[in-house]
Amino acid sequence: MARKIRMGMIGGSLEAFIGAVHRRGAALDGQIELVCGAFSSNPEKSKETGDALFLPADRVYGSFEEMILKEKELPEGERMDFVSIVTPNHVHFPAAKFALENGFHVVMDKPITLNMEEAKELAVIVEKSGLLFALTHNYTGYPMVKEARQLIKSGAIGEIRKVIVEYPQGWLSQLVEATGQKQAAWRTDPARSGAAGGIGDIGTHAENLAEYITGLKITELCADISIFVEGRQLDDDANILLRFDNGAKGVLHNSQICNGEENDLNIRVYGEFGGLKWKQMDPNTLILTNQENGSRIIRTGVGNLSAQAQAHTRQPAGHPEGYIETFANIYRNFTYALRARWGAESQAGAIGGLGKETGVDAGYNPEMYKRSLAMSI
Repeated sequence: MARKIRMGMIGGSLEAFIGAVHRRGAALDGQIELVCGAFSSNPEKSKETGDALFLPADRVYGSFEEMILKEKELPEGERMDFVSIVTPNHVHFPAAKFALENGFHVVMDKPITLNMEEAKELAVIVEKSGLLFALTHNYTGYPMVKEARQLIKSGAIGEIRKVIVEYPQGWLSQLVEATGQKQAAWRTDPARSGAAGGIGDIGTHAENLAEYITGLKITELCADISIFVEGRQLDDDANILLRFDNGAKGVLHNSQICNGEENDLNIRVYGEFGGLKWKQMDPNTLILTNQENGSRIIRTGVGNLSAQAQAHTRQPAGHPEGYIETFANIYRNFTYALRARWGAESQAGAIGGLGKETGVDAGYNPEMYKRSLAMSI
């Protein structure tokens, strides 16, 4: 019968930041329920988190390996359907690899892995497994980001010539990692963050946004990378010149030492006939510019928006779409894809005489979910 999709979580203890964000986003549509977790490399912290989330003690594990193997042994009607990985970067690859090789779909926080070698290997593992894998570059979930992408696809601003994308923060203006601040400590540690500090943490969001909105790929770059705070091991500021595959040029600036800045991710795209501007801190507003006609303000939930923007709009006009909703949009799209898969498997099982033994719901219409997914990408 129809049911919620069951999620396990790796990482995301009570003292973590992004784990709680993922849990809220995943739960927002009522499609997903958290059923188990290995919330910390410290078994006691994992247990404390499981208790706080009201999970049964036997579904809270001391390691991700233990969770995956024990969940795999459970009947299909009880075990988790997929795992959400929300750990520091160095755990992304081993956790995702182990989950996929044991038959579990994966949703994972960015960046994908600790280094390029792991990323390439993981791509092979995903392809070989045939399972679903989602990477949560959540800012693509905003309705006005979807609208910007569709406007560019439609030719509204013509051939793209210039892209400027910025992500300034100020929270690492001082050596806060030396004070024991957990979020700063692992993000500035090469062993846990990888070779990139600010670039891996927020520069990846800026790069992803530029390529997602424009539909272009970065082919060349020239980077000026700095460490401004004495005693820091990884970059906290970067200024990067970009070249795209259509010949467009761009600038990517990301910094975590812009004192007083919060999370001012923003992008400007200029084409032959006009331009687009969007700021994450004013997410409901997209500005379409034109040299002859001036600027047009496009607002979430107002007017004749694209189907893609409408599919990701959750609030009435004038009510801000928020950070949690961007994660919810990604998790919802993941459920569309998973239910489509289940529907296809159920139909195949019925044809083969397996029917209910597949453990999926024959009532799901895979074509409906495929259309929904296509509309919302």
